[in-house]
Amino acid sequence: MAEITKKDFTFRGKTLEELQKLDVREFAKYVKSRQRRTILRQFQEIEKFIARAKTKIAKNKLVKTHSRDLIIVPAMVGMKLNIHNGRTFAPVDVTGEMLGHEFGEFAMTRVKVKHGGAGIGATKGTKHKAK
Repeated sequence: MAEITKKDFTFRGKTLEELQKLDVREFAKYVKSRQRRTILRQFQEIEKFIARAKTKIAKNKLVKTHSRDLIIVPAMVGMKLNIHNGRTFAPVDVTGEMLGHEFGEFAMTRVKVKHGGAGIGATKGTKHKAK
């Protein structure tokens, strides 16, 4: 009987350790064109965010951000972030599968509507209810 082993995480043929050694702009070569253009335009913002997040993590503080358009790069893997969804900060643990995606994809801005029961007068049975 074959032994079941956990498959190591790879992204475009590179392991996570190899990706973490890359610069932000070098990592851009491994993502799709839309994300590559965004990374190359925002690489300074991404690097500033990583530096700020690492100092906050070292001080055991929460890393909060309103920047929903930043692309997730390998240096962010393992971080615990709080991303603003328009009302509150949604906690997000960054994993390897999130590489190349934006922060905003993991902090939903809309929730599924949960309708309550019908109010008084909304149905014929409750229209002439004795008071």
